[in-house]
Amino acid sequence: KEAQNLLTLGANLTEFDRIVVPRPIADYTTSRILTMDFVRGRKITKLSPLGRMELDGRALAEQLFAAYLKQILADGFFHADPHPGNVFLTEDHNIALLDLGMTGTLTPSLQEQLLRLLLAISEGRSDDAVTILAKIGDAGPRFDRTKVSEAVANFVVEYRGHALQEIRLGTRLMDLARVCGEAGLWLPQQMTLLARALFNLDQVGRILDPTFDPNEAIRANAADILQQRLKSSASPGNLVANVLEAKDFVVNVPGQLNRILENIAENQLEIRVDAFDEDRLMSGIHKVANRITVGLVLSALIIGAALLMRVPTPFTVLGYPGIAMVFFITAAVGGLALVVSILRD
Repeated sequence: KEAQNLLTLGANLTEFDRIVVPRPIADYTTSRILTMDFVRGRKITKLSPLGRMELDGRALAEQLFAAYLKQILADGFFHADPHPGNVFLTEDHNIALLDLGMTGTLTPSLQEQLLRLLLAISEGRSDDAVTILAKIGDAGPRFDRTKVSEAVANFVVEYRGHALQEIRLGTRLMDLARVCGEAGLWLPQQMTLLARALFNLDQVGRILDPTFDPNEAIRANAADILQQRLKSSASPGNLVANVLEAKDFVVNVPGQLNRILENIAENQLEIRVDAFDEDRLMSGIHKVANRITVGLVLSALIIGAALLMRVPTPFTVLGYPGIAMVFFITAAVGGLALVVSILRD
């Protein structure tokens, strides 16, 4: 699986001449052993200040960031663990991405929403960002939109106009996901993988070029990514599917429209609103009423038994008036049954 990931990522990033993805050697790869091209270089964390001066750090950072934008927003398949130990600086001053054991996949709809989200954040449109987050996530009954809006607004203010050395994009995305969860908006698991990948990418980017501005990179690459998405959506398979859907629409609409007009003419048009289950609601109300009634009857039995304790009778239980004890026992059994019924439901 990891060998296939290497092939997929290498094919997706062929347009980036400064990004290297080692190829697996099929003849020496099994289910237990992965053999790949040997990359001559060193970990990017081992780069000395003098060695950094010999690099075109800005070009490398821009191409690495553009490569990740393409992975996330165009291909839907990305290297989810680009920590500095998995990013090598080759001998010819290129970037090699290693260890594709952890990858992430994104659906086309989620990719489109992420592209809109990144553009909204980079352009400072916090209200649009909140709306997009609400579409991406699963809003629960206690969704607090105001709390999410405040968190996004603070994130946008901190993000705009700052260089990479002054912000932590991955960390901020993790914080944003946490705030959304606390506010009742649950983001998909892919967002966590994406935040982790960007968190690691922050570290690599600061090593290559601390003055790199991700806002400019997003705006510069947005047009190219959108063009790639349009090209992929215009594939022959998608065009044929759209033509078939259009044919079904054209064929079915006249008949459906005739049926609607006939129902209107014959006064048979009905609108059904499935707001709630009335039978279930009434059953719940009856259950509550019955429990209240049982509670009142049990209370009456206890009070009556207490009053009858002063009335001597020839029939006794444990030396106490028998009728009063019968009432007490009946109330105890009924109360226990009521508690069991409440705990069971």
